Amino acid sequence: MFLYKNIFKKILSFISYKEKKDNSFYIPDASEFKKGDQQKNDKGKAIFHRKTKREIKRPIPIDQLDKCETDTLILASEENISNDIELNIQYVEKCFNYPQNSDIIIRRLRVAGKYKAFIFYVDGMVDRFTINNSIVKPLMDSGKFTDAIFEELTDYIIESVIETNQIKKVMTQAAAIKDILSGNTGVYIQGYRYYIICETKGYEKRSVEKPQVEGVVKGAQEAFNENLRTNITLLRRILKNKNLTTEFIDVGKRNNGKCAVVYLDGLINPAIVNEVKRRITGISTDFIIGDGILEQFIEDNPWSIIPSILSTERPDRTASHIIEGKVAILAEGTPFSLIAPVTIVDLLHTPEDSTLRWQYGTLLRLIRFFAVFIATLLPGLYVALTTFHREMIPTDLLIAIAKARENVPFPTIVEVLLMELSFELIREAGIRIPGIIGNTIGIIGALILGQAAVQANLVSPVLIIVIAFTGLGNFAIPDFSLAFGARIMRVFYIFLGSMLGFYGISLGILISLTILVSMKSFGVPMVSTIAPKTGGSKDFVLRWPLWMQEKRPDYLNALDTRRQPKISRLWTKEKAAYNKKKSEKGGGDHE
Repeated sequence: MFLYKNIFKKILSFISYKEKKDNSFYIPDASEFKKGDQQKNDKGKAIFHRKTKREIKRPIPIDQLDKCETDTLILASEENISNDIELNIQYVEKCFNYPQNSDIIIRRLRVAGKYKAFIFYVDGMVDRFTINNSIVKPLMDSGKFTDAIFEELTDYIIESVIETNQIKKVMTQAAAIKDILSGNTGVYIQGYRYYIICETKGYEKRSVEKPQVEGVVKGAQEAFNENLRTNITLLRRILKNKNLTTEFIDVGKRNNGKCAVVYLDGLINPAIVNEVKRRITGISTDFIIGDGILEQFIEDNPWSIIPSILSTERPDRTASHIIEGKVAILAEGTPFSLIAPVTIVDLLHTPEDSTLRWQYGTLLRLIRFFAVFIATLLPGLYVALTTFHREMIPTDLLIAIAKARENVPFPTIVEVLLMELSFELIREAGIRIPGIIGNTIGIIGALILGQAAVQANLVSPVLIIVIAFTGLGNFAIPDFSLAFGARIMRVFYIFLGSMLGFYGISLGILISLTILVSMKSFGVPMVSTIAPKTGGSKDFVLRWPLWMQEKRPDYLNALDTRRQPKISRLWTKEKAAYNKKKSEKGGGDHE
C-alpha cells in the first residue's frame, strides 16, 4: 500500500508544478522590485556621501620612487604577487612550463632606462604590432618620464605612457594568468605587488557570414561567429540602448572559457538574470566550450528530450528575445546564443515570422505545427492502422496497401523500423561526408534504399511515401534540438502503435503532454499562456498584426509590460498633410 501511495504521489508531482518547492525557481512579480529599487537608490546616495569624504593623496616626485615597498620580500603564489621581479618571473615560467612550452614570451626591459620590469604574453594570441609600438617603446622611452610628478609610477604609466585601449591592475597571479591566456599582455615593475594588464588580443577569427542553419528569404543575413566580442558587437548594432548590459562570467576550470550574459536592464525581471548567473557560476567542471555543453549544465530538465532553452545563430532573433525581457547567453568559441526562458511555442517560431505580413506568418506557423504532428506520429499511425484498425482505411486504399505488401516478408513494424534506420543513416552520413562526394549520398538514398529496396520486396512503396513525408515534416521543424526530440518520440510512438494501436498512441500522447506540462524553463512552464493560463498573447500560435501586439509575454513578469501604446500607428488618427493644408485654406469648412 505504501509503495502504491508513493507511485501515485510521483505521478501527481508531474502535474503539480504550481506547488512551490524549495529548490525550484519562480519568477517573482515585478511589483516586488519597485521597493527594492527605492532602497537601492537610498543606499547609493549614502555611498555617494561617504565617498565625498575620501582623503586626497599628495603626489610624490619621481626621484623618490625607489623607496616603494622593497623592504620585505614576499613570495609569489597563486593569490600573491611578489615584490621581487625574479620571483615573479620564476612563478610565471613554472605556471607555463617554460622553456618546454615555447608559446609563452617573457621580455625583460628597463622602464625609463632605470626600473627593472618584464612583460609576458602568449605568442599567437596577441597583436605584436600593438605590443611593440604601444607598450615596449613607450616604456623604454626615458623622455616620457622626465618632467612628470605623480602619485605612483604605475599610475603614471597607466595614465600617460602605455597606449593600448584597455588597461587595468590585477592583484593576483591567478587573475593575471587568466588574462594572459585570453590574449592580453602583462607588465610587471620591480617593487610593486600587482601586474598591469594591457589589451592586446590579436588572434585570427572568422568574418561575419550568412546564417548556415536559420536562413530566411526576408530579413537580416548576418550570423554569429566564434568570437565573443564580435557577437556582442552584432547585438549592440541592433539594440542601440544604453541599458543593454553585458556581464562576463568564467566557465570551465581548465579551459578558462568565458561566457556573456546579455540583457536589457530596467526591462527584464532581475530574478531571471540572478538565476541565470547563479546557475552558470555554480558549474564546477573542467571543460566547457560552446553553447551546447553550457546548455546541458544549466537547463531545468536534463532528462527530457524536449529542449527548454532556445539556441539561435541569428543576432536579430537574439535581440528580439532580449527586447521581450529574456536573457541571452553567448559562449566563447561558438556561433550560437542561448535564450532563456522560453516556451514550447517559442521553439516553433522563426525569425522570418515577424518580417512577413501577419497572414503569411500565421500560415507558416500552422504548417510548422502540422509538421511536428507528421514528424512525430505519422509512422506510428501507419503501423496502428495497418495492424489493428484496418476497418478505418477506405476499401480501395486498403486493397492497394495489401497488394503493395503481399510480397514483403516482414511484419509492418519491422518494415517501418528498417526504413527509419535507413533514413537516419542517410541523414547522418550526409552531415559527416565531405562535400566533394556529397552527391553520392543522394544516389544511395534515391536508388539503392528507395527503388532497389521496393523491387527487392524488402519494403512496400506506400511505406516509402510515409517515411519521405515524415522526413519532410522533421526538416520543417525550425529548432534543431526539437527536431531531434521528434525523431526519438517517433520511435516511441511506432512501438506503442504496434502493441496497442490507437489506444497505445493515445496513451503516449497523454504521457507526453503530462511531461510537457510539468516542464519549466527558468521558472516558466513550457506551455505557458495555456497552462497555467496567463495574459493573452498576440504572438503565440496565431500571429496578430505587429501594431496590435501591445504587450510583452505575461509569464516573464517584465518590469515594463507594455511594448507599445494602444494606438501605435498615430498617423491613422491624423489628417494627411495635403488635407490639413486644404482644410486650413478653406477656413475650416471641412471640419
